[in-house]
Amino acid sequence: MKFGGLQKNSLLDYPGKICAILFACGCNFTCPFCHNPQLVRNWNKSTAVFDDKKVYAFLKDRRDFIEGVVISGGEPTLQEDLAAVCRRIKALGFAVKVDTNGSRPKVIRRLIDQNLVDYFAMDIKALPVDYDPLIQKHCRPEDLEESIRIIMDSAPAYEFKTTCVRPLVSESTIVEISRLIRGARLYVLQQFHNTGVLEPDFFEKFPDQYRRQDLLKLKALAEPLVQVCRIR
Repeated sequence: MKFGGLQKNSLLDYPGKICAILFACGCNFTCPFCHNPQLVRNWNKSTAVFDDKKVYAFLKDRRDFIEGVVISGGEPTLQEDLAAVCRRIKALGFAVKVDTNGSRPKVIRRLIDQNLVDYFAMDIKALPVDYDPLIQKHCRPEDLEESIRIIMDSAPAYEFKTTCVRPLVSESTIVEISRLIRGARLYVLQQFHNTGVLEPDFFEKFPDQYRRQDLLKLKALAEPLVQVCRIR
């Protein structure tokens, strides 16, 4: 796997666990608010920053300190050897969390069927029908919806996340997404920070972004439809 980054520890990215984060190179989405643009641009030409040997040596040395490993990105499900990486990390004794955009439901299904992932976090950027063209040209909404169903029906633990960013997300968007994931264990609303994003010029047209008090209103709209809604 091409690893484009490594965060040695985090108390926030794996609920209830101290974790390390591995960032996979490459993404099939071009979200203007992406905070990892170095993993997105020219992703098919990217070279790994960390080779496998260094990654696994680091994890072995941290077994007494960290409990879980998050594989994020970019989009990890684009990597052909994701299952093998998850299997090797679990063999070291770590719980595995995968962050995904949900565009490859068959990969998610295989990971679940092989008991390779303990926690999924799927980003729902907007309503699936609204991904084209800003997030992905010729996006297949049915793939996103299938991933949602698979995760809700079969994943051992999971959350859905939406970065609350104008103009992609409105009050009605949050209501419709909440209906799409009705009954979900956890729905996280993330505040957008306009720093180091993929398309900074895009947000010059939309300077009025959601503040904390705005997110509380969005949270109130989502709460009746999911088990738990949190702001992060």
